[in-house]
Amino acid sequence: MRNLLLKPLPVALCMFLGINPAILPAQQRPNIVLIISDDHAFQAIGAYGSKLMPTPGIDRIAREGAVFNKAYVNNSICGPSRAAILTGKYSHKNGFKDNENSVFDASQDSFIKQLQSGGYQTAWVGKYHLHSDPQGFDYWKVLPGQGQYYNPDFLVKGGTEKREGYVSNIITDIAEEFLEKRNESKPFCLIVGHKATHRTWMPDTSDLGMFDKVDFPLPANFYDNYADRSAAAVQDMTIEKTMRMDYDLKMTSYGKDGQGFVNRMNPAQRKKFEEYYQSVEEDLKRRQLSGKALTEWKFQRYMRDYLSTAASMDRNIERLLNYLDQKELTQNTIVIYLSDQGFYLGEHGWFDKRFMYEESFRTPMVMRYPGKIQPGTRVNQFVMNTDIGPTLLQAAGVPVPPDMQGRSFLPVLTGQKGSGQDAMYYHYYENGEHSVSPHFGIRTSRYKLIRFYKRVESWELYDLQRDPAEMNNLFGKKGYEKITAQLKGRLLQMIDRYDDQDARELLTRRVAPDG
Repeated sequence: MRNLLLKPLPVALCMFLGINPAILPAQQRPNIVLIISDDHAFQAIGAYGSKLMPTPGIDRIAREGAVFNKAYVNNSICGPSRAAILTGKYSHKNGFKDNENSVFDASQDSFIKQLQSGGYQTAWVGKYHLHSDPQGFDYWKVLPGQGQYYNPDFLVKGGTEKREGYVSNIITDIAEEFLEKRNESKPFCLIVGHKATHRTWMPDTSDLGMFDKVDFPLPANFYDNYADRSAAAVQDMTIEKTMRMDYDLKMTSYGKDGQGFVNRMNPAQRKKFEEYYQSVEEDLKRRQLSGKALTEWKFQRYMRDYLSTAASMDRNIERLLNYLDQKELTQNTIVIYLSDQGFYLGEHGWFDKRFMYEESFRTPMVMRYPGKIQPGTRVNQFVMNTDIGPTLLQAAGVPVPPDMQGRSFLPVLTGQKGSGQDAMYYHYYENGEHSVSPHFGIRTSRYKLIRFYKRVESWELYDLQRDPAEMNNLFGKKGYEKITAQLKGRLLQMIDRYDDQDARELLTRRVAPDG
């Protein structure tokens, strides 16, 4: 009988019996660990078939739970994505549209506040990047802004705290500190925000050089000429022209931009860091590269630094999973890992994100929920980052606020028919760094329709079945009039569904034939 009492009561049964699910004992409600990385590409994760590097931590979650093959973000940039995850709302509804002009109104409702009101102990540690103090958290210790890779400062209630070491390790230290001191009479929701793999991709000293003997293949469209894609043609995010030798690639004789990052290091860290990159730079000078040879050298350096930075994060994800095992928390804890958006690893010649093209619009996401998700599940239905909050609330037995625009994907995981979505809506607003034109659009199972505005006024249409790399813009071409009209109609439906008035006005604006 005692074992039966420890089994969670279904939410529907609780409601039928007149029991408020929020007052159930902690053992009957799942704990939640939500891990959010920064700029991590699904192309670099083993669970997605990548051969670039091993990712045993993330892959363990996938192996013991589910891989989401079609997880997407509402707005592919750091702060807006986090705001959407917290609120379950698109950027035009939660007010955080871009990183340049937006400050998150933390007083608004969020899934974390709903969990807290429903009896959960809540915490956020690591990168937050919403330009306001967290609300709805019993405990928080977050990086200021983007944070630092080495010896980072943390914002805490009432001040600042500096920690010695490498950021991925420290964030896990803090996560474990919270878990050690938590109120064990309550279920918990812990959000772990990793800085990795954000620019400038500074690996831990123990990981320097780990990929130096690997030559990574160039993506097939690395030398994209952006024909018939005017917004792609005016961007400023290429490895060839935008990636900086000093700031990004640590070649100090080319300039001192980025030296501030190094100045934070203690003598032992700095010695290892400078010795490594000085040897790389000496080798570069001996080669005397130029043109495509230099561009491809930059690509290899980028990949090596990026993946070495990801290695520490994955190792720390595995460490946190091991902690849950040791504390016998694994069986009653939901674990979700995702990135705040995808990232380009040389596709189209780029790094960074922002565009609605698949590499940045699509994000990696894996989820473990023992007893609910069958190990090895692969989810091929569309899910959005705005759906995470409603999903976790449903799992916790807490009502989902009616103004949340996301919807729970638990029915998808349990195989309920008709529970998936047939299209994804996207809206990117920032019109500054990297010169990416604002745009909105829709993705269906086969097609993608994008409307660019402000910097560039144009439309793009892709047949993802025939052109998964999105190289051939079909908009305005003969034979695609019918599908274009259908997609415009579906796009308008989604704009109305999400009440995006700015997009609705732009949708009716005439675009010149050559735009």
